[in-house]
Amino acid sequence: MTTLLPTEVEDRNPLVAARRQLRDALAELDLPGMFDMLATPRREVTVSVPLRRDDGTVEVLIGHRVQHNLSRGPAKGGVRFSPHVHLDEVRALAMWMTWKCALVNIPYGGAKGGVTLDPRNYSRGELQRVARRYTSELMPVLGPATDIPAPDIGTDEQVMSWMMDTYSVNRGHTVLGVVTGKPVALGGSLGRASATSRGVVHVALAALRHRGVAVAGSRAAVQGFGKVGRDAALLLAEAGVQVVAVSDQYGAVHHPAGLDVTALAAHVDATGSVVGFAGADPMDDGDDLLFLDLDLLVPAAVEAVINADNAHRVRASVVVEGANGPTTPAADEVLADNGTLVVPDILANAGGVVVSYFEWVQANQAYWWSESDVNNRLAERMQLAWESVVETAEQRGTSLRRAAMVLAVDRVANAHLARGLYP
Repeated sequence: MTTLLPTEVEDRNPLVAARRQLRDALAELDLPGMFDMLATPRREVTVSVPLRRDDGTVEVLIGHRVQHNLSRGPAKGGVRFSPHVHLDEVRALAMWMTWKCALVNIPYGGAKGGVTLDPRNYSRGELQRVARRYTSELMPVLGPATDIPAPDIGTDEQVMSWMMDTYSVNRGHTVLGVVTGKPVALGGSLGRASATSRGVVHVALAALRHRGVAVAGSRAAVQGFGKVGRDAALLLAEAGVQVVAVSDQYGAVHHPAGLDVTALAAHVDATGSVVGFAGADPMDDGDDLLFLDLDLLVPAAVEAVINADNAHRVRASVVVEGANGPTTPAADEVLADNGTLVVPDILANAGGVVVSYFEWVQANQAYWWSESDVNNRLAERMQLAWESVVETAEQRGTSLRRAAMVLAVDRVANAHLARGLYP
């Protein structure tokens, strides 16, 4: 087992990374005295989630919900069911959600939540009981005007249905707007399932063109074949990009001439993993996907996969962050020195929260849009955000991440200052 040095541990702590990004943005904006206010979550709730297992035993799980900032509107953010959920991670993800919402100019603040468990070790009935108990414990802080959860790692539209139903039963009437990412039959939005992936691909293609790389025939790899990576790989292939490698938590596959992503998706549906796909060669180490000679790399799995130890091995011309926080601050510096264009997570994967906002608007109005309306409005939001970030980066002579943070933090800080401090 590898023992990490203290500096390496710090580099891979998402909260350390999030606070460093905030401090750098505030230095650019010359806003003294705002760091503590914007670095400190508005509200944190930790709850016990007792679960009656199918065999009759009782297990007590731990859940969290962090509301980072409410200056621009109600809190918004996903719920994870993962063995890696811990409070610092949730704090960082909630902060990134605040900046993400501000960057694409939707009236939310950031939130995040989760329960520490591995959903693969629990039955569907057990997961339903976890979701319902977690929701009931958080009832005082949830609501369509206060905090609106959404799916994340380990959760899906069914979990959102259970959460919406639990909240509604306790309120005595159906509240469609309390969560997003629901099935269409329960007030979900057309286009929501693929929204994050569409946003990633929209920005990725813009970044390739910005770099002078022709989209058709360009070479890409996608780390993670889940909620974001799967549809991102499919949409990239549809756009003419050669997706040469894909990985998941079990392994990775590679084909220099480009994978048949549709066939790979069918293989994953049948087997549960990309491993064993007949149309590609296995990679001995799944992490090696990060170091292939590529035009585009999309890390779409978890945090800190590109870090101080391995950033010098990344050879992609463009890195588009489909996951939250996949590149650590130390890695950012290495990639910048090597001339790699990094499109930050708060821009690249904002498509999900944009269409979550559209879902919330539709639910509150009880009027639903067509899928083409949703996709067109998403494309417009992503394009405007991309252009704003590129323009700011060029004006300030800085990275896309710093530019995105400057735009987002400035909007949140101005909202906070305009509202003032009560009492």
